[in-house]
Amino acid sequence: MTPTLFGRWQTRLLLLATVGVLVSLPFATGLIGPAANSVYFWILAYIAIFGLGWDTLYDYLQKFRWDRDWPAAYQLLAGIWELVFVFCGVKLFGFLPIPLPKDEVSLDAFILHYSVVWLTVFITSQSLMRIIFPRWRFRGGEWL
Repeated sequence: MTPTLFGRWQTRLLLLATVGVLVSLPFATGLIGPAANSVYFWILAYIAIFGLGWDTLYDYLQKFRWDRDWPAAYQLLAGIWELVFVFCGVKLFGFLPIPLPKDEVSLDAFILHYSVVWLTVFITSQSLMRIIFPRWRFRGGEWL
């Protein structure tokens, strides 16, 4: 499959709105992490919003590849750059507003939440999406 930009956006938003929210619920309710807080949904929203910009860059860069697609390993590694960017925005520089002071954001909880969400979304996109929605692959990842 060679994903289109709109396909990337639609797939990212769909997976984060379903799988990402389900994975974030235990963090937000306090079952995992230091305490119950809605900050995890804020981080999920920032991942979705800034991911749209990253997808634009990824779409541009992949046009230089001979097969016009990313190997799965590149997609997995792209999550590291997104982690660094969102972490800098939330904790380090604080230019992304969250409902608690940036000093109270636990680095361990942030990395754990991001990693679990990213790996779950990645695994879902590489397995379940291809099994449950086979036509999704042939339409460049587009849903609408």
